[in-house]
Amino acid sequence: MDGQVKVAVIYYSATGITYQMAQSAVEAAEEAGAEVRLRKVRELAPDEAIRSNSGWQAHRLETQDVMEAQPDDLSWADVIIMGSPTRYGMIAAQLKQFIDTTGPLWAAGVLADKVYSGFTSTATSHGGQEATLLSLYTVFYHWGGVVVTPGYTDPSQFVAGNPYGASHTSNNGEVAPDQVALTATALTAKRATLMGAALKRGMTG
Repeated sequence: MDGQVKVAVIYYSATGITYQMAQSAVEAAEEAGAEVRLRKVRELAPDEAIRSNSGWQAHRLETQDVMEAQPDDLSWADVIIMGSPTRYGMIAAQLKQFIDTTGPLWAAGVLADKVYSGFTSTATSHGGQEATLLSLYTVFYHWGGVVVTPGYTDPSQFVAGNPYGASHTSNNGEVAPDQVALTATALTAKRATLMGAALKRGMTG
């Protein structure tokens, strides 16, 4: 359907924490009426590093059928939701590498006037969750995007506590996203999807 909002959920995950949050975003966007693409970005780490970590290796096998993100996924989407674990208060190199391939789309104005949002996870409490989301949003501002966050628009957000986007503390990958984190991710995706649908109606109506 031409009128159906299109959502791309693009993520990087080493051991599966961010992947589980991505799945929550996909489900929420679909429930909000969107056509959704789930895409992982290309792994950059060497095979020996991945094999040395059983969780990393297991997750790579678990998600081997998830398609890798391509610039076309950004062109296709009305709404783009990106997820990444924190690396020193910034997004992971794998997601940054994908973003660095988008220059031609940016130069052509293809990435402007879309809705964007994000989610993240850290190994420790206060490990850079807000900084990571804000640094990711700087990219979206350069693209001319409309950034939509969960804010404090739902009572659940007063429990989750992060108005910038969904986030989770994994204790070095040992703690899977709990209901608080998954609810925040779903709210983030739902708000972004609904805003994307509203903008699309305005542009085509």
